[in-house]
Amino acid sequence: MIEVACRGLLFDLDGVLVDSTPAVARVWSRWAIEHGFDPEETVQRAHGRPSIATIRDLLPNSDAEAENRIVEQGELDDTDGVIPLPGTLELLNSLEPEHWAIVTSCTRALAETRLRAAGLPVPKRIITCDDITRGKPDPEPYLKGAALLALRAQECVVFEDAPAGIRAGKAAGATVVAFPTTSPENELDAAGADFVISGFPALKLLSRNGSIRMRLGLGS
Repeated sequence: MIEVACRGLLFDLDGVLVDSTPAVARVWSRWAIEHGFDPEETVQRAHGRPSIATIRDLLPNSDAEAENRIVEQGELDDTDGVIPLPGTLELLNSLEPEHWAIVTSCTRALAETRLRAAGLPVPKRIITCDDITRGKPDPEPYLKGAALLALRAQECVVFEDAPAGIRAGKAAGATVVAFPTTSPENELDAAGADFVISGFPALKLLSRNGSIRMRLGLGS
C-alpha cells in the first residue's frame, strides 16, 4: 500500500471509467477487414489515440476525415456492452466536481454517448480530441485537463490504461496511475507509469478537502 497526494484527478475514459472494449473492437475490426488490415493489430494500434491519427498512419493517402466520420458513427451507434468499470460510479460520486476532469482521445459526442450508456455523470470539465491539436502521447491533452481545474499538471494524478496515455501524462509532469484493463503490466511499466493497480476497488480516498489523499493497493 502507498499513499499519494494531489489537488486534482484526470481520468482517461475508455479502459479507466468505462469498459467499451467489445464495442471498440467490433467497430475497428470491421474497418480493418474492409481495408485489408489485421483486425487485432488495428484495434491495438487505435487504443488510447485519436482515431484519425490511426487512420492517417494506416491510410496516409486516404480522405482521413471521411474515414474518421465512418469510424466515429460506428462507435456512436454501437454501445452494446458499454458499462462502468468496478468502483467508478462510487468514486466519481464521492468527488467534488471541481476536483476532477476527463481527458479522452475520442470526440465529445462519443465521450458523452459512452458515459450515458454506462450510467455515469457527464462532468462539467472534459477534454476531448475536439479541444486539442496534438493527441496522446503528446502532453497537450493533460496540460489542458489540468488547466480546466486551474492547476498545474504536476499537481494532478492521471489515471490511464494505454501506453500512449501514460506517456502523455508523464510528459505533462503528472503522476500516472495505470490500470491493466487493456495492456499488460509490463507495457504500462515500460511506458513510465508511476503505479499500477487493479482498478478503483484498489483505491481508497482518505481525504478530498482541498488536497486529495489516496491509498493505493499496488499490483494488478
